[in-house]
Amino acid sequence: MGTTNRLTCYSDPADQYSHRVRIVLAEKSVSAEIVSVDKQHYPAKLQELNPYASLPTLVDRDLALYESTVVMEYLDERYPHPPLLPVYPVARANSRLLMHRIQRDWCAKVDVILDARIKEPVKALARKELRESLTGVSPLFADKAYFLSEELSLVDCCLLPILWRLPILGIELPRQAKPLLDYMERQFAREAFRSSLSSVEREMR
Repeated sequence: MGTTNRLTCYSDPADQYSHRVRIVLAEKSVSAEIVSVDKQHYPAKLQELNPYASLPTLVDRDLALYESTVVMEYLDERYPHPPLLPVYPVARANSRLLMHRIQRDWCAKVDVILDARIKEPVKALARKELRESLTGVSPLFADKAYFLSEELSLVDCCLLPILWRLPILGIELPRQAKPLLDYMERQFAREAFRSSLSSVEREMR
């Protein structure tokens, strides 16, 4: 059974950053009220809690947190089991650096591809670069069950929402990306991952 508490998570059911936080909640079996927010109609309460009215926003009693990595790290410290960051400072710093690189190299491209305001030639380039980059790192997934780790970590929680969205991004990975495709198949079958999905996300595949 999940931990009982008064957590509320304001979440965009289609957005990769909100999905990250829902994965962390699911992996830790923490029950939270998930409030799905339509970007056209932000609730007044959210604007009171978060000056940027951005998603995800996590509310824990008197504390309101936003920016997905801040929220994820808070949840990892607040609910230590299972741990999603390494204990040792060097390994922890390396995990944070990987999260930063995922943000810079991959999340930013996803944001470009899904932004309706951006013209198609720019999106096509982002799509090509993302496909090539993911294919290029695929061998890194051959040796360990998770991304450069024997245990699931926040790094995986940042990566999996991108991989889940590949069909709606118009990206199909080639056969030589088999280690990455195998990783996706394993992770997407996990019970916690399945329970993290919103109804909008379930329809993406």
